[in-house]
Amino acid sequence: MGYVRQIYRNDMVDCALCADAPCKEACGKIECDRALRSIWFDNEAGAARQLPEKLPCEACDAPCEKACIRSGKVSIKELMKKLHRLPQEDKPCENSASTKLRTNICGIPLENPFLLSSSVVASTYEMCARAFDMGWAGAAFKTISFLDIHEASPRFSAIKGDGGSILGFKNIEQLSDHAVAENMEIFAKLKKDYPDKFLLVSIMGRNEEEWTTLAKMATEAGADALELNFSCPNMTEDGLGSDVGQIPELVERFTKAARAGSDIPILAKLTPNTGTMSEAALAAKRGGADGLAAINTLKSKVGINPHTYASSPSVRGQSAVGGYSGAAVKPIALRFIAELGKNPELEGMHISGMGGVETWKDALEFMLLGAGSIQVTTAVMQYGYRIIDDLLDGLLNYLEEKGLHNVEKVVGLGLDAVCDTEQLERDTVIYPEFQRKKCIGCGRCFLSCRDGGHQAITIGKDRKPILNLHKCVGCHLCALICTEEAIAVNGKRRNPVP
Repeated sequence: MGYVRQIYRNDMVDCALCADAPCKEACGKIECDRALRSIWFDNEAGAARQLPEKLPCEACDAPCEKACIRSGKVSIKELMKKLHRLPQEDKPCENSASTKLRTNICGIPLENPFLLSSSVVASTYEMCARAFDMGWAGAAFKTISFLDIHEASPRFSAIKGDGGSILGFKNIEQLSDHAVAENMEIFAKLKKDYPDKFLLVSIMGRNEEEWTTLAKMATEAGADALELNFSCPNMTEDGLGSDVGQIPELVERFTKAARAGSDIPILAKLTPNTGTMSEAALAAKRGGADGLAAINTLKSKVGINPHTYASSPSVRGQSAVGGYSGAAVKPIALRFIAELGKNPELEGMHISGMGGVETWKDALEFMLLGAGSIQVTTAVMQYGYRIIDDLLDGLLNYLEEKGLHNVEKVVGLGLDAVCDTEQLERDTVIYPEFQRKKCIGCGRCFLSCRDGGHQAITIGKDRKPILNLHKCVGCHLCALICTEEAIAVNGKRRNPVP
């Protein structure tokens, strides 16, 4: 499925993933837009399952492609036909046992593991209500404080991939700009209208009194749990944001202050702007936290203008360090989640993971390393709340394939594979295997090995690669750069050739 999936996504890289997609309206027989979206979000089995047993595309003149806003660039008909031809075992039957996705945060039930994270995507009643209606299990509401917030404009920027999708996202946004009393009314209304949804209220105080007061107010307004924001990179005043998260003593003190005002579960949201996270996590535990949330955004500078010299976003010619998020930060987030998950002193603390989650596979990676719930922001900002469809469907399908009865069974399964660098076995070499039928003879593997590797590849007269076993060290750079996936790791463990 992995190889097939990547062909599909490459084939639809020009799809705009439209709202109210013209292709669906033009077709009128299948939800081709929904199937395309599922392909994009690594849920090709779910996409196939959406198609009828008898596909109408075979004898049709593809009005969907004519109506496409990028007409001629997306082969919708061919993609639907490819999906329909998937082997039956790759198209699991619909599973109505949604109880498999039920989990909890510190004993409080969740209908599924997915929450909106504390940000603009969860900053009003209307936004949270719409997300809840679409299937999100809950939301971490945008951080409330007693500060008078005035946001800059513009306040977002991004690094984009070749297809136009956002790889890395920078923001200089701060906290909720609603008055505390207004936010309390929102919390009370959300809990009244959506009693089964999980309301995680993020708070930030400037001193112990404010932490205690905010915790007390949010609890009385109906919050299910509190998230203590020790990690916002856009708050530079003493005693605020990520600067607090770097000082375990302050983490402990302010966690104790919040605990003094509330008896509901408390999660400490920790900063990745540090070498390790365990000290702050243990400080939060000593202060009375029941769980941890990680990661918040990374301090960053992106897009330096060669003429104005300001980074992006530029506010009247000035720029500031901001928070970096999106797919680019996922490896860093996973590193911290693994650190927390492996720490025996943190055993029993709930970990709510975030940082670059776009697909169900991203979410699964966090859960395998110890996260019991998943929070999402940047992907929602890019694609909308509708991504929940494929987060749920893809994860449920995975559980079905693995024969797992509940999503909680996957939490921490990957931790035993996490080790220190010096523990890695280093006495054997696993050589790459060239799949010559797939090879198109571009020579990219040769160039990369020659100029960035160990000069172990030459090119034959047929333009196909030839491996020199005496020089190959099994680094597999060649496999990573191959655009056709024509170089595989054969899995055979061999002693290095003398």
